[in-house]
Amino acid sequence: MAAMGKKRKKLLHSALWAKKNTMNKDGSTTQGIGQPSIVHALIIIFLEFFAWGLLTSPVLNILHETFGDHTFLMNGLIQGVKGLLSFLSAPLIGALSDVWGRKSFLLLSVFFTCAPIPLMRISPWWYFAMLSMSGVFAVTFSIIFAYVADITEEQDRSAAYGLVSATFAASLVISPAVGAYVGKTYGDNLVIALSSAIALLDVLFILVAVPESLPEKVRPASWGASISWEQADPFASLRKVGQDQVVLLICITVFLSYLPEAGQYTCIFLYLKEVMGFNEEGVAKYIALVGVLSVFAQTQLLSGLMRMLGNKNTIMVGLGFQIFQLAWYGFGTQTWMMWVAGVMAALSSINYPCMSSIVSNNADADQQGVVQGIITGIRGLCNGLGPALFGFIFFVFDVDLNKLDSPTAAANKTLADPTAQSIIQGPPFVFGAILVILALLVAFFIPEHSSKYDHSSRSSAKRTLMVMEGGEEPLLQVDSDNP
Repeated sequence: MAAMGKKRKKLLHSALWAKKNTMNKDGSTTQGIGQPSIVHALIIIFLEFFAWGLLTSPVLNILHETFGDHTFLMNGLIQGVKGLLSFLSAPLIGALSDVWGRKSFLLLSVFFTCAPIPLMRISPWWYFAMLSMSGVFAVTFSIIFAYVADITEEQDRSAAYGLVSATFAASLVISPAVGAYVGKTYGDNLVIALSSAIALLDVLFILVAVPESLPEKVRPASWGASISWEQADPFASLRKVGQDQVVLLICITVFLSYLPEAGQYTCIFLYLKEVMGFNEEGVAKYIALVGVLSVFAQTQLLSGLMRMLGNKNTIMVGLGFQIFQLAWYGFGTQTWMMWVAGVMAALSSINYPCMSSIVSNNADADQQGVVQGIITGIRGLCNGLGPALFGFIFFVFDVDLNKLDSPTAAANKTLADPTAQSIIQGPPFVFGAILVILALLVAFFIPEHSSKYDHSSRSSAKRTLMVMEGGEEPLLQVDSDNP
């Protein structure tokens, strides 16, 4: 046991401090503090999402104050516009980061994603307008994953992606509770000011401390080079999805699995409070439990499963956890069932880093931004469609979460229809479970591939030949001997 513990610690330490040589051609290092490492990526993710986590309660309050009875509908519309813009822009920004480097686009992404925060109290309407438009740059995860791919070896990449996702979960463990406490004690204005300060700190950290991860020799162009429309076309990389089997299968899996997750995220806490009878303290404890277990799942559990099962089978295990938790949310009628579903939800959080890893491991060094941008773009589309889908299903089954705001509304509904809760408690979650079952079937056909050879030496020549012949090069290089 001691040997296993030391081995696990060594693996995590290797992933945390993994780095490649990123010196420029003249032997100089990139601007920033030290060499690029996973620590830089973790700090960026933590600060950005901690700032937004603080605003959980103020955002709900401002939504209700601004839109009244149409809160749920308008929230879905805002998130839909933001998600659609993210879907369109993520592949483009990822491809441009392959050309111009990661640091500049990290700076743009964090700055414009957090820019709406100060507007929350200045003008709610401008805040929601800017929040929708910020979807153009809401691609921090794709650039961070490309940054991590630049500086890690293939064998360390899954653990590194797990650390990034775990840091995201950790940032949300305490930030909603801290924001709620500060807002209740000192008012929402202080919460907004604190969140704005943390976001500004994140921008300054990127500007001053984060070194460029993409070696200059890998970049095919510089800031002074012209960019053709084919390179700037946001649909160019999306069209390649259908031309590469591995990317196509993973994108379908991501879409089918993340669509219900995105819808679930927008309504689960309101669902627990108004339908399942959780109080505010219970919801806070629930968030903390899921966050802590997600950190464990994306570090310890993920690395263990990857060693024992490999990429493909680990994805299928994660999808199995997700099916269980969605079905449990949908059919569960007792409070303890929701806690069990929360545990399963945390365990299913291994899906995204594992899918990102299998794509990254099969992509060339100068295509990391493209492939991660495609995955993030699909998730952005789901962030737009998921809330609308869940809201529509709640409407069809006559479960209006806005109407449940009244303390007596749920009780009156039950009295009017005593059998309403006896069949399906949460219809959207059951539908989501069906979608994830389909995702599991698609994932079965993803080839289990680990790049044991170096194909980078042939990629440049092959790419040049394909361009000269007017052909399309697959995004990923899959070993035909390893189905």
